[in-house]
Amino acid sequence: MSSLGQPVGLPGEADRARTLFGPVMGLVAVTVGCAALGAYVARNAGGASWFIAWIAALGCLIGLNVANARGNHTLALVLLLAFGALLGVSVGATLDYYVQNDPAAVRQAFTATACFVGALGAVGFMIRRDLAFLYRFLFFALLALLVFGLVQVFVRIPGGDTIWALLGLVVFGGYTVVDFNRLRRAGRDEVIPLAAGIFLDVFNVFLFFLQLFGRN
Repeated sequence: MSSLGQPVGLPGEADRARTLFGPVMGLVAVTVGCAALGAYVARNAGGASWFIAWIAALGCLIGLNVANARGNHTLALVLLLAFGALLGVSVGATLDYYVQNDPAAVRQAFTATACFVGALGAVGFMIRRDLAFLYRFLFFALLALLVFGLVQVFVRIPGGDTIWALLGLVVFGGYTVVDFNRLRRAGRDEVIPLAAGIFLDVFNVFLFFLQLFGRN
C-alpha cells in the first residue's frame, strides 16, 4: 500500500486512459480505412444500394455492442470493420460525385474534420468530470436533427441545408467531446464500442463539412 492508501502499481485514471487511447484510436483508423475501401468499391453503385448498406451497417453496430457485452470480442471486432465498410458503401456514390466534380471540397472537409475532431477530442479527454450524463441530451438533439432533415425533404427551407449541416456539427461535436471524455474511465472491454462511437463521430462530421464546402 502507498502512503495515500492506494495499492502500489494500481494505474490511475490518467494512466488507464493513456493505455487505452492507442488501441481505441488504432481501431478508429482501421475502421476509417475500411470505410474508404467500401466507398471506393461502391463508387459506381446506384439505386437503393446505399440504403441497404446503411441498414446493414446499423445491424452491425447493434451486433457489435451485443457481441462485446457477451465477451465475444473477436466477433465484435469483425462487426466493427464490417460496420465501417458498409457505411463507406452507403456514401460511395456521393463521395465519387464530389471527387469528380468538386475535389477541393473533399480536401477541405478532410482537413476540417481532422482539426475539428482533434480539438474537441482533446478538450473532452482533458475534462476530468464524467460527462456521460450528456448522452441523453445529445440523443434527443440527434432525434431533432433527424426530424429537421426529414422536414427538409418535403418543405424547402431557405438555407435549410446549411442550417442542417451546422446543427449536425454541433450535435456530433458534442458526441466527440463526450466520447473522448468516456475514454478517461473506460475499461478494456469497452475498446471496440468506443472505437465505433468515435468513428461514427468522425464519419458524420466529415459528411457535414463536405456538405458545407461543396458547391452543390
